[in-house]
Amino acid sequence: MNGEQQHDADAGSSVEEMEFSWDEYLEDTGAIAAPHGSFKHVDTSLQNGFAPGMKLEVAVKSDQNTYWVATIITTCGQLLLLRYDGYGEDRKADFWCDIMTADLHPIGWCEQNKKILKAPEGIKDKIPDQEEFLQRVLKGACSAPANLLEGLHRGKNPLDLIAPGSRLELQNVRDSLEAWIVNVVENVGGRLKLRYEGLEDSDKFDQWLFYLDPFLHQVGWAAQHGYSLQPPLAIRSLKSEADWQEILKKVKEEEEESSIPTDLFKDKPVIGVHSFSEGMKLEAVDPMAPFVISPATVLKVYNEKYFMIEIDDLRPDRTTSQSYICHVNSAGIFPVQWSLKNGLHLIPPPGYPGQDFDWADYLKQCGAEAAPQSCFPSLTSDHGFKENMKLEAVNPVDPEEVCIATVTKLKDSYLWLQLEGSKKPVPDCIVSVESMNIFPVGWCETNGYQLRPPRKAIVNKQKKIAVVQPEKQILSSRTVHDGLKNQEMNSSDSVVINGKYCCPKIYFNHRCFSGPYLNKGRIAELPQSVGPGNCVLVLKEVLTLLINAAYKPSRVLRELQLDEKAAWHGHGETLKAKYKGKSYRATVEVVRTADRVADFCRKTCIKLECCPNLFGPQMVLDKCSENCSVLTKTKYTHYYGKRKNKRIGRPPGGHSNLEVAMKKPNKRRKRRKHFFVHKKKRSSASVDNTPAGSPQGSGGEEEDDQDEVDEESLTEDSTSEHQDELLEESEVSEKKSLSSSPTQSELSHSLAQDRDKRKRKLRTFSFSDDENKPPLPKDIKVEVAEKLQLDSNPLEWSVADVVRFLKSTDCAPLARIFLDQEIDGQALLLLTLPTVQECMDLKLGPAIKLCHHIERVKLAFYQQFAN
Repeated sequence: MNGEQQHDADAGSSVEEMEFSWDEYLEDTGAIAAPHGSFKHVDTSLQNGFAPGMKLEVAVKSDQNTYWVATIITTCGQLLLLRYDGYGEDRKADFWCDIMTADLHPIGWCEQNKKILKAPEGIKDKIPDQEEFLQRVLKGACSAPANLLEGLHRGKNPLDLIAPGSRLELQNVRDSLEAWIVNVVENVGGRLKLRYEGLEDSDKFDQWLFYLDPFLHQVGWAAQHGYSLQPPLAIRSLKSEADWQEILKKVKEEEEESSIPTDLFKDKPVIGVHSFSEGMKLEAVDPMAPFVISPATVLKVYNEKYFMIEIDDLRPDRTTSQSYICHVNSAGIFPVQWSLKNGLHLIPPPGYPGQDFDWADYLKQCGAEAAPQSCFPSLTSDHGFKENMKLEAVNPVDPEEVCIATVTKLKDSYLWLQLEGSKKPVPDCIVSVESMNIFPVGWCETNGYQLRPPRKAIVNKQKKIAVVQPEKQILSSRTVHDGLKNQEMNSSDSVVINGKYCCPKIYFNHRCFSGPYLNKGRIAELPQSVGPGNCVLVLKEVLTLLINAAYKPSRVLRELQLDEKAAWHGHGETLKAKYKGKSYRATVEVVRTADRVADFCRKTCIKLECCPNLFGPQMVLDKCSENCSVLTKTKYTHYYGKRKNKRIGRPPGGHSNLEVAMKKPNKRRKRRKHFFVHKKKRSSASVDNTPAGSPQGSGGEEEDDQDEVDEESLTEDSTSEHQDELLEESEVSEKKSLSSSPTQSELSHSLAQDRDKRKRKLRTFSFSDDENKPPLPKDIKVEVAEKLQLDSNPLEWSVADVVRFLKSTDCAPLARIFLDQEIDGQALLLLTLPTVQECMDLKLGPAIKLCHHIERVKLAFYQQFAN
């Protein structure tokens, strides 16, 4: 591809492909994820089909030819904690077993297969009459599902049984209660893509529903409950009546092949009895467009469970109606005046005279009565959601999309969600906390589904101006102007943004003076402009580009950092910088409205001691209005450069909110080592708040040394626990060496005082060591873990023994999980990395470390006790 083709390709791509990470996104936005426990339908979908209290028949360990009844105590993935019936509340004989490998069977299996039921040795004396005992404990007992203990479905998650090609029945909720057959096209963690039977070649009428939706049933439900099987009106005209009957006949013949176990729907919400009557008025949210609350009417009552409501429309010439079927627990129906009581806006019906809607006048005008409060279920606010929490939510306009969502408002058990990254912008959606269209953070990634990433500001890459070399011709201002003109004509904005929050193009005027912090060559290599787009996104992109164009990005980040004492009128955004293999992070103020963009750009330039026109909404063609070409490097270094210990003056707005910290030590090497040793203390940032000299000048070693101290005094958080242990050892040896030197002792004392002081400060500037770890001191050697020698057989370990072992390792904080889950030695030996990650909800790093210790136990077991 030649340069011109590449140039065109860059111009045409306005969406930047990037991998989305929830961890980074939450860190950047400072938001928190909605708790997993708030999504009841997701919790239900993760259950393995076995529940505490279920009974089964299991082979007795001491005699594999005999079996006894056991009760499930708890489950962990495909592991079951069992207790033989007869032990009562005694937990000492509880044992773990793997569904895939253990000899487990449903109740009644021994009788059918002529196997012996015999009590284990430990309880044989407590049960004088086995038959009488079994009759008593099995009376009314629930057996573990046979299909999950035997055959093809053994050990499988029940949800996996809803495979593509399976059939279900779906009630038509728009115009009648008749049901029709649907085929499962896709199953994403229980969220099903459904296609009506008979429309195999068309996806126009496809629907997405969670498998626990109250209107979705197993095949045969309609016949059992007296509903007819009829295709919905929307598709009925696509085929003749004879064709539909032929399709129905074919489905009934193949019913066995595509059936789904009935147990799968046992957790569906139970529909209660309603007390609505025809003509009653209420407030409602249309589930197909859940953006506003409107007056509505009960149009029809089908039976004691179902009724139809219609969104009111008073226009005489209306051609369509917004009606749908509800039940007593349907989301989005409220008593009259609910909006008023909660300070929400109720949208008057189309055709309503006047602007101010009044329910009393409206009811009198319609001659209708309001549905009494007793018709509606009580709303709860005990759900775990809070404002600004993040989650994943289905876009109601395009159910294929699952977007990042932010809780913007809460009223009783309803959330207002702002969706990010949708193909077409949508207003805030109103959803119930019990909605099956909302999911916890990470749900899409777990189930292999594409989450719509947040939209980034468009970086215009059509014209890049290279660094001017002596032999290369400088682009004339006319050429630049023409290029920008073409750029504006060819650019197509994919985002519709409110004008108030729409940032104009921000130009980088590389000919302007770049000041002491920014590298002029890197500035010239930046895109000619960024935007237009949302103010926060565009300005965040601009500042990120500037930070990366600095001699020392961490220093520029410090200059831009939000001042705690200054008045804050904007929006806090977290920006990152990398310098010398370390990552820094700080909160920076960014304006949100277009009218403040120009002033923000100018003030930021002043902070960075560069020309106020270096970047902003105005493009500098030939000559800068600030006449910045006369501001030479020499004049700037007079104020900000090499004057040792006599730095005078700063430009307006050039400030930092970072505290003055430690004095510079005599020897830089020892100072750096001391900082490295103390980095695990997670203290607040502390740096010199005066600007360092310009790298553009010859600052000298003294000046460069000062910046080294500045940057190394920022907080550095190591994520490696092993490294922390080594650091502790290093700290001990360091203290020993320091005790002999009075100067170093004083420094250590002042550091300790300063550290205590900084612990009390609000942490606003921190170091992330995710990507780059600082080198270990040379005198520290990493030793390979020695071979594990066990004093007792792990198969005989109790829960307390397992906890004791874990506390002797670097995974001691995880011991509480093992205690809570009652994991004994047998269960410990069955644990694998996938099971540990899924059931203990651990991140990959801690899970791998834990499994390393488990593998050491397994190896020692095989070497010492297996024979």
